[in-house]
Amino acid sequence: MLAAVVDAPGPLADVLTVREVPPPPAPGAGEVVVRMLASTVNPSDAVTVSGAYRTRMSFPMVPGFEGVGVIDAVGPGVPAAALGRRVLPLGSAGAWQQYKRLAHSWCVPVPDDIPDDVACFAYVNPLTAVTMVERFCRPGVRHVVVTAATSAIGRHLAELLSERGVAPIGVVRGTPGRTVADPARWRAVIRTDEPGWRERLRAVTGPHGIEVAFDCVGGAVGGDVCALTAHGGVFVHYGLLSGRPLPAESRTGHGGARVELFRLRDTVHQDAGRHLPELFAPVFEHLRRGRLHTAVAARVGLDGLIGHLRSPAAGRPGKILIEPQR
Repeated sequence: MLAAVVDAPGPLADVLTVREVPPPPAPGAGEVVVRMLASTVNPSDAVTVSGAYRTRMSFPMVPGFEGVGVIDAVGPGVPAAALGRRVLPLGSAGAWQQYKRLAHSWCVPVPDDIPDDVACFAYVNPLTAVTMVERFCRPGVRHVVVTAATSAIGRHLAELLSERGVAPIGVVRGTPGRTVADPARWRAVIRTDEPGWRERLRAVTGPHGIEVAFDCVGGAVGGDVCALTAHGGVFVHYGLLSGRPLPAESRTGHGGARVELFRLRDTVHQDAGRHLPELFAPVFEHLRRGRLHTAVAARVGLDGLIGHLRSPAAGRPGKILIEPQR
């Protein structure tokens, strides 16, 4: 079968190869083989390939944490009715190949009315956004800040918050050609490349300060937003797009704000995946209603993935949709 393989850590576009590899062996007890229909590329894939998580990842590896497929073979102990069922095969990387073998308990059934090119994006960004808003935005919260507001997950957070009557404040880098989706959902959008942005953020949040901050940037920007989070507020740090850690004083909650390090992996891996159908139920309901949409910038087969990652088009807004069987 065809697979995208990384033999050693490094920049994704430099270390990824696509080649023929042996297909997975027949599934063992409690296991299935999933024929992958669609998968996608996320920043978490690039971070993993870079070697940032060496304590829990080994090389060579097939990247890809997110995708949808059909159960093609079942092992002993798996109900025969599982054959042919569309699922999200979670719990490990490996979505960038034509077939993935895994435990059946890590397969989340996908509702029949959700198309493949929607279901394949259900995991990383929508589940993170839904879980964080439910967990940290208590009733009555009004002053919410979202860093990397032009990102896909920034758009999801704004959509979920607007349903609660909350117009968040976006913080962006000011990258040319990148703007927030649905500007009407945002109370203000503040560019960190402009002088005085911290003072403007403080003025927009008013005397109450930031009640909840969702930060996936880290570094100095994350530290500044944390410093402006009100005493008794919560600063939720869930990503590191800047490539730089938060300042030490931010990580310890200096200033009175509660600092929460949210890791989707921790939420998903509790109870060995047995709670996953319940966890995904609200996500599927949002997707069914046309919410939490993910824009697709390009559709490629596995053999076209490397070329696209290296092309200027890779920087366009939207996600890459990989079609492994193409």
